Amino acid sequence: MEEKLNLTQEWDKVFPKSDKVNHSKITFHNRYGVTLAADLYTPKDAEGKLAAIAVCGPFGAVKEQASGLYAQTLAERGFLTIAFDPSFTGESGGWPRYVASPDINTEDFSAAVDYLSTHPGVDPERIGIIGICGWGGFALNAAAIDTRIKATVASTMYDMCRVTANGYFEAANNPDARHDLRRQLNAQRTEDYKSGSYALAGGVADPLPADAPQFVKDYYAYYKTPRGYHERSLNSNNGWNKTSALSLLNMPILAYAGEIRSAVLVIHGENAHSRYFGEDAFKKLQGANKELLIVPGASHTDLYDNMDKIPFDKMERFFNTYLK
Repeated sequence: MEEKLNLTQEWDKVFPKSDKVNHSKITFHNRYGVTLAADLYTPKDAEGKLAAIAVCGPFGAVKEQASGLYAQTLAERGFLTIAFDPSFTGESGGWPRYVASPDINTEDFSAAVDYLSTHPGVDPERIGIIGICGWGGFALNAAAIDTRIKATVASTMYDMCRVTANGYFEAANNPDARHDLRRQLNAQRTEDYKSGSYALAGGVADPLPADAPQFVKDYYAYYKTPRGYHERSLNSNNGWNKTSALSLLNMPILAYAGEIRSAVLVIHGENAHSRYFGEDAFKKLQGANKELLIVPGASHTDLYDNMDKIPFDKMERFFNTYLK
């Protein structure tokens, strides 16, 4: 039985509503019993059963931000799309809040495919997914297990397990550093149990330290803009559950990325600090239906919502090719 969610009905996205699509709020459930909230976008002139795309990300963000922008834009181009909040995040259900899990978050994509596969307006043989930032890694992980997914886009992707275990740019890729991280996270578990709550940590420090790396400064600047802020976004509110990183640390993803037989498009900005994640993931992929696109002059956050940089034309051609 699905959890009853209290969904916001007014338009509260960080982007304007399109007059070319119909929009509605929907829910569906995953196999962990969590009810997920999503925005459904359909072209106003839609006829028959459409190709469909499920979108999620970035990590810590909500469907009112980048994933919704991707979904609405691709609906304008003829696809039925949903942008969903992951388990424990945004308007989706599940407790405790703000937990991340490579297993549950991979399942979230398959649950979205469950919903789309049974939607009367969708051709179940023409379903694709898009993962943005940290959800790019989870999207590839989902494509490796769910053969119903015919085409996958990983946009400006992070491998959240790898960055948790090894640090940014592999700076903490050694047993001592991982042991110290495990010690800190487990000590926090004890404190959380004592207090009966779950402490938030992570995100971008505010105020920003003077010696912060450039990519952290870029994040900070982005989340201070109107398009980067949403009241339900953990990125905007600077934190996530400290203990949730344990599962990311202990369960690597992409082990079977080389066995993905469906089509994959990996997109990164030329100047994105995360580019090495996408390029390394692409090297694991096999087959002629795999593509790597480097967007000239684009940063990591440009591919969140910079309409001049996001290659929607390329994505449209990719999905039309492999969801035909």
